[in-house]
Amino acid sequence: MKFEIIGKDFIKDGKPVKLISGAVHYFRNMPDTWDDIFDKLLAMGCNCVETYCAWNMHEKKEGEFDFSGGLDIGLFLKKAGEKGLMAIVRPGPYICSEWEFGGLPWWIQTDEDMEIRCMNKKYIACFDRYLDRLLAEVRPYLATNGGNVIMLQCENEYGYYGDDKEYLNYLKEGFRRRGIDVPLFTSDGTSESDILDGCIDGLLATLNFGSRVEENFAAHDRLFPDSPKMCMEMWNGWFDAWGDEKHHTTSAEDYAKVVDDMLKRGHLNMYMFIGGTNFGFTSGANHYEKYLPDVTSYDYDACLSECGDVTEKYMAVREVIKKYVDYDLPEIPRNRLKKAYGKVKLPEKTGIFCSLKRLSSPVHSDVPKCMEKYGIGYGYIAYKTTLNRDYKDVKLTLETLGDRAQIYINKELIDVLYINDSLEAQFSAKKGDTLTILCENMGRTNFGPKMMRKKGIAGRCLIDGRIHFGWDVYPLEMNNLDRLIFDGDGDEKSAFYRGYFDISECQDTFLKLDNFTKGFVVINGFNLGRYWEIGPQVTLFVPKSVLKEGENEIIVFESDGIKGEPEAEFVDTPILCKER
Repeated sequence: MKFEIIGKDFIKDGKPVKLISGAVHYFRNMPDTWDDIFDKLLAMGCNCVETYCAWNMHEKKEGEFDFSGGLDIGLFLKKAGEKGLMAIVRPGPYICSEWEFGGLPWWIQTDEDMEIRCMNKKYIACFDRYLDRLLAEVRPYLATNGGNVIMLQCENEYGYYGDDKEYLNYLKEGFRRRGIDVPLFTSDGTSESDILDGCIDGLLATLNFGSRVEENFAAHDRLFPDSPKMCMEMWNGWFDAWGDEKHHTTSAEDYAKVVDDMLKRGHLNMYMFIGGTNFGFTSGANHYEKYLPDVTSYDYDACLSECGDVTEKYMAVREVIKKYVDYDLPEIPRNRLKKAYGKVKLPEKTGIFCSLKRLSSPVHSDVPKCMEKYGIGYGYIAYKTTLNRDYKDVKLTLETLGDRAQIYINKELIDVLYINDSLEAQFSAKKGDTLTILCENMGRTNFGPKMMRKKGIAGRCLIDGRIHFGWDVYPLEMNNLDRLIFDGDGDEKSAFYRGYFDISECQDTFLKLDNFTKGFVVINGFNLGRYWEIGPQVTLFVPKSVLKEGENEIIVFESDGIKGEPEAEFVDTPILCKER
């Protein structure tokens, strides 16, 4: 296939082509669902699929790369090509996407001289290594090599962030130096300043927006009158944060009208075609006046639901696209089966305090340091110390916090501190009592100038106005729960609960945790993600590939204490909005 840009047109094999694309993130969807998603993409009338690449998933540890299983972008592109879909790849290195740290790896924060998304030498060395490895996976699938990848993006929405044109040009030259010889593009907001700060010569400038096509292309028309008009992210929904009053939705009719307006104008990529799930600890956060961590679901009110079901929005958009293609659309595949497995008891328990040394080795510190300093990026971290004297109604003050801290005297919960609230707690204690601060990282900021905030306690802890010295610190990545011993020990609120359930048939399902308050869930060693009673999300999506015929293990870490019997329930319908 030959793909090029000539004047205002995209040209495929010598003929103009209208790009009708949908966003599908391979890392948010299980590999056994990719074919089904591609078939539904084709049945809606799309001829292209777009995906971001998550640097922090491919290089979880510095210099160690992973492109296996759900991270096999080469297989993802190959399968798309076999279905007849063109592909657009957006490698970053920054992607935003409501993804942890905008796709950047946590470990780059360990260097105090690091400055992201600019010509900082240390940052360049890191992303050069990443692009070397990632583009080696993508290069065989370029259209110029007989594949289906027609375009790649340099950076992402840079016009919202900074103005280092040397950096953008370095990225562009780096793509070319690595053999990426298909068209390159940028995508930015719609104002003139967004576009001018984010675009560079020689790259197609595309826009991101969700409505008002003519208005949003006004500046682009002035700056690039003879360029193709493409909305690279035509937003069809929005994301949810913990504590939102409702699950964000948008009108199917309104979105279909915007798609129609854009296709009259040019080309589009629907963001999202399917949102998928922020499994594990991968959800990001926004941080403006307040810190707002995103929920586990990335349903996004997209054309396909989180679990891949066809929606009203899908059908409305399909009717619009029919007007712009000269062939009959394929039949829409059936939705995947769902199953309600019922209630599962979790009778086995072990407390967090008796589990600390099973899950971690303590590191002695004069004062508490941020999570990153102890060599972990995700999960929890416990700071433990012995008090030197009696205290009566004194204040404990944290200099900074990322993001939530539970304060314990011995095993009694005294207070919970949150980044958006006061970082002071009051307590009384005796000499020799144990003070423990259990901190949770709820997701790094994925957009804006506050992205480099550290997690855990990134500063001193004052007790009664004085710096307290002498701490044993337990990093808790929570990826080694096989070390737990469920002996019933521990009556504390923060605890692990375990149960088993047998099934004869594996299907997608959804997990309800009505009696639990806050934490995360692991099934058969796979971290489904976080839950929190404040909502809006109620159920966690459980893909069938996580399950197995016969006995299945479920472990729930509950940080705040249960409100009834320790049991969970598998249902066949998602609940993304908590009743209020």
